[in-house]
This record gives sequence, structure tokens and C-alpha cells, in this order.
Amino acid sequence: MRPTPPDLRHAFTIVAEVAEPEVLEHRGEGTLEFIPITGGRVTGDITAAVLPGGGDWCLTRADGVFRVEARYLLRTDAGELVDVHNVGYLRHLPGETGDWTAMRYFQSTPVFRTASPRLQHLTSTVFVGRARAGADEVSIDVFEVLA
Repeated sequence: MRPTPPDLRHAFTIVAEVAEPEVLEHRGEGTLEFIPITGGRVTGDITAAVLPGGGDWCLTRADGVFRVEARYLLRTDAGELVDVHNVGYLRHLPGETGDWTAMRYFQSTPVFRTASPRLQHLTSTVFVGRARAGADEVSIDVFEVLA
């Protein structure tokens, strides 16, 4: 039997506003930066604000790949709190060159925690994200992995 990929369904989009990165440390040929998350909005299956105070710990590797690890909170329009832990990679596709703004591979795996009974499906479902990075915001289309 041939393996078949799972279906995906767009669940929501997170637009996180970000400030200038700050260098935390140099690791061999790589650099670890902290990118503060200053706000933003979520639209789709849930509507929410991205709360200021989170951030992205971004490791720029010697091979030019960025490993991102973001941690932040959402507050839904109904007042529910959702913790987001999003890990991923930003890099060039084969044959592409240029700085980070030209990188088209930006995929992630967001994981959610919440005490909200209405949003418990977020805590028991696998999601994948496809992101786009700009100078002052990151937009993540979050897709639910279906059975």
C-alpha cells in the first residue's frame, strides 16, 4: 500500500508584529538573536490579539539557514488565553540566492496550550504553518493536519 499524505485545512492566520532583533550570543559561526513580538492579530477559525511580550529566538546558522523558535500568547476576542510555541526553519529553496527577504521556505510546527474548553481541539491536533517574514511583521498561515 502506498503512503498518502494527509489533507490540510486552513484554520487561521497569525500576523505577529515584531521589533528589531537583538543579538543574544555568538555560537561558533552562528548567531542567536531575540526578536521581540510587540502585538498582532489572528483571523479565521479563531479571532484574537497577539499579546506583546513574546518573542522569537532565531539562530542564524553558518549554512545560512535560520532556525526559529517563537513563544507568545494570544487573547481571543472571547477572552480566552492561548499559549503558542512555534518552531521552524527559514531558508532558500534549491537554486535560490539572496538575503533573508528572498528566502521562500518558511515552514513551522505550532503547538498550542489553553485552559479554554471551547479551544481544546488546539491541544490535541497537529498543525503546520507556512510563514512570510517582513521587516516589521511575520504572517503565519496555520493549517490543521486532517486524518
